[in-house]
Amino acid sequence: MPISTEQLNTIENYDDEKRLSYLLQQVVSNKEIWLLTDEHGCMMLNTDDEDCVPVWPNKEFAQGWATGEWQACQPQEISLAKWYSRWSVGLADDDLALVVFPNQDNKGLILFPEEFEQLLLKETKKQNRK
Repeated sequence: MPISTEQLNTIENYDDEKRLSYLLQQVVSNKEIWLLTDEHGCMMLNTDDEDCVPVWPNKEFAQGWATGEWQACQPQEISLAKWYSRWSVGLADDDLALVVFPNQDNKGLILFPEEFEQLLLKETKKQNRK
């Protein structure tokens, strides 16, 4: 079900922790995570210390970033199974971190792949108990 513009704006304005929580719930419920990619691979953001791959909970949020220097990028879904089998290990091997659900102000929590995977597994257990 598409997310309304009003919902997008409301969720976008959540603080970093609340956006992380929303992303974990959505990713585990929908069994997919979203990136932006172009012909060179996935979009990267850089902090002073880390090279990061931004991830979003839904296509609409990823699409919202496909502007300006990122306008050639397309939202790309990664199944949760593929994330566990390839992405977590691959990102760790490449010394890449994640920016979890960055908002339009470039704010988002930076997590290492192992930390993110632990949070996903914890959320999966939580949802399975319901």
